[in-house]
Amino acid sequence: SISYLYRYLLLPFFSKLSFSGVGFDFHFSFFVFVLFILSFCSLDFSVFQWVQTMVFAIEQINHDPSLLPNVTLGYRIYDNCVKLPVALKAASALIGGLDDTITDNTCKGTPPVLAIVGDPVSTHAIAISRILSLFRIPLVSYYASCSCLSNKREFPSFFRTIPSDAFQVKAMIRIIRHYGWTWVGGIATDDDYGQYAIRNFIEDFKNFGCISFIETIPTVNQKAQIIQIVNTIKQSTAKVIVIFSSIADVTALVKETVRQNITGRQWIASEGWSTSSVLASKENFGQFDGTIGIAIRKGNILGLKDFLLEIRPKYDASNNLVIQFWERLFGCKFENSSILINNVLCNETELISGTFTGYTDVSELRAAYNVYKAVYAIAHALHSLALCKNGQGPFGNSTCADIANVQPWQLFHYLKKVNFTNNLGERVAFDENGDALAIYDIVNWQRKEDGIVHIKTIGLFDAANVGNELSLNEVPESVCSKSCQPGSRKANRKGEPICCFDCIPCAEGEISNQTDSIECLKCLGDFWSNRGRSQCVLKEIEYLSYDDAMGITLSTVSAFGACLSLGVLAVFIYYRNTPVVKANNSELSFLLLVSLTFCFLCALCFIGQPSHLTCMLRHVVFGISFVLCISCILVKTIVVIMAFKSTLPGTNLMKWFGVAQQRGTVVFFTLIQSIICIIWLSTNPPGPLKNTKYQNGKIIFECNIGSVTGFSSVLGYIGLLACICFLSAFLARKLPDNFNEAKFITFSMLIFCAVWITFIPAYVSSPGKYTVAVEVFAILASSYGILFAIFAPKCYIILFKPEKNTKKALMGRADPSK
Repeated sequence: SISYLYRYLLLPFFSKLSFSGVGFDFHFSFFVFVLFILSFCSLDFSVFQWVQTMVFAIEQINHDPSLLPNVTLGYRIYDNCVKLPVALKAASALIGGLDDTITDNTCKGTPPVLAIVGDPVSTHAIAISRILSLFRIPLVSYYASCSCLSNKREFPSFFRTIPSDAFQVKAMIRIIRHYGWTWVGGIATDDDYGQYAIRNFIEDFKNFGCISFIETIPTVNQKAQIIQIVNTIKQSTAKVIVIFSSIADVTALVKETVRQNITGRQWIASEGWSTSSVLASKENFGQFDGTIGIAIRKGNILGLKDFLLEIRPKYDASNNLVIQFWERLFGCKFENSSILINNVLCNETELISGTFTGYTDVSELRAAYNVYKAVYAIAHALHSLALCKNGQGPFGNSTCADIANVQPWQLFHYLKKVNFTNNLGERVAFDENGDALAIYDIVNWQRKEDGIVHIKTIGLFDAANVGNELSLNEVPESVCSKSCQPGSRKANRKGEPICCFDCIPCAEGEISNQTDSIECLKCLGDFWSNRGRSQCVLKEIEYLSYDDAMGITLSTVSAFGACLSLGVLAVFIYYRNTPVVKANNSELSFLLLVSLTFCFLCALCFIGQPSHLTCMLRHVVFGISFVLCISCILVKTIVVIMAFKSTLPGTNLMKWFGVAQQRGTVVFFTLIQSIICIIWLSTNPPGPLKNTKYQNGKIIFECNIGSVTGFSSVLGYIGLLACICFLSAFLARKLPDNFNEAKFITFSMLIFCAVWITFIPAYVSSPGKYTVAVEVFAILASSYGILFAIFAPKCYIILFKPEKNTKKALMGRADPSK
């Protein structure tokens, strides 16, 4: 048995250097010195788990009778405080040997430093490896992934259990190509890890895609530079962003991205931060949902959980990291501790199993698994060295290494040839560059139903599987069917388990506002489903508005018609003593023009939001105005007929149909329509109605006619008078020219009837506000028809042919002999 005790090296560390062998005639002890990132001001629980994983692996090897049966491994762990000078100091101390060695009776001298496990930071590993390579001391890193370390000329004794970033770049590009993305942005940290990776990415990606921008994250957090990077992301049209960074360096960028609420980006994360539970949080998920990441292969180390929970603090200057871990975990202090946390003393009865930290969480063993493989790789190299038979050795004259005095360069030779399958069934080996086999997990940031974000493994990248390196699951979730999102409902598949279902979109007018709804809910009358069928929104209200282009056009035409009627009225009043005006019954002409003005103006009642008042006015004013108009035309027609009959010998009909009778007739016809309207308004008047049945997504705001009988009576009465007027004028169309107004009346009534006959099918087939527009158009068209047919010829003579506006001219036209 050999025992070695070392004096404290003035570097933070803990170690196990004393071992005893039982049952062996010859027993040897070797010491594997390990560098880890640990900070005493803020001890990282996850990193401390890596340390304990290394300890667990060594103790597991020392108790394995089939692996290194006559050899015991020891270790010393240094804290480099994430500082390169400290890491170099530790490496130099290991190379130069340790002072004040105390030996027992059978041991002499300083034990050899055969290998170093570390450093996790690529920049540190580069500097340390350059020194160690001079002495061929193997450095096996579990986290330094810079592709530059594959250069065997510069780093001949460097090995690692993490794949080179050259393979990580290939994995990222294969994912990008898988989804057909060709326009991406790139971001990397300002260190060897980030810069070598982004250069490799640019070189490989240019073969099939384009890069929008390349930005560099400063290793010393500078807010201005971080904001500038985020602004570049915002301004770029690239939606896919690749980031090579560590957790510490990318955190500021993530926070600024969340602060500026940049969404709609597909983030592709390097293994340095893709599995960070701190970054994959509820607070960040809105901007980083769906992040795809490259991750170190995960392992399940049997027995590690129990080992982690069993550690107990024993005050020892050589093992002070456990003391500090215990004090920080439970917020207490030991009596002999020099670090005052608070006044609560640790009693060593605290239970680690009652805590949940990065130390106790073994569900995502990635870096820790690499540590585990690194230790086992060294052990298997030593085992191969111990099995060497003299005469068959790899060294000069076919000699073997002296197991009692192994040199680092001899272990280096066997490390290059390491190739074994560990107890988890994974092959561990190094290629010609000292790199591990390139296998990555592909992970995806997903949110569970309870809102917790989890990092889900959705695929695998295996560089050895040429041509099919990338394997992505079609459905990332471990379920038969994806959850049905709001806006759809679950429909079970016939003959399949209940967890297998289809997601059926909700029908129009129905919604589901929960994930995995089993039914869609129907929206209430005034509401309709939104485009995503996830909530009911108020239906759009539609009516013929004064703000619509159609409403503006119709109201303008209506106002112009009213003004034109008043203009003609002014002309007739001004020229009321001329023969043309007198010959055409001036009083009835004046009344007809007034009624036409009301006909034009009544169209305005149909435009605008319906109300009780406008709904009643539009039909009443329309009905009475048109009856007054047609009554005047009918009376004029009767006057023309009677005036002609009065010229025949022995007849004098005009005395029975004088001015008083003409006025009375107009009033009588109009009074009948007024009575119909009064009865209609008294019994079941028109009123505003929200029609939700005609068009699903809209509310048609219209006027309900109320009484169908009343509405039919108003229209029927107008139609009856129009027909009588048309027939009367048609019969009188061949009277002498001085009474030729019957021709114009016939033409005006023909236009009137044609408009309202074609109105009926157009009215029935027009949707929404166009129904009202058709009705307004019919009113205006028939009004303009009467105005122009009857009054245009007279105005033409009055204004442009005054020589014909004489009694002589009119009498001359009446005498056929002249």
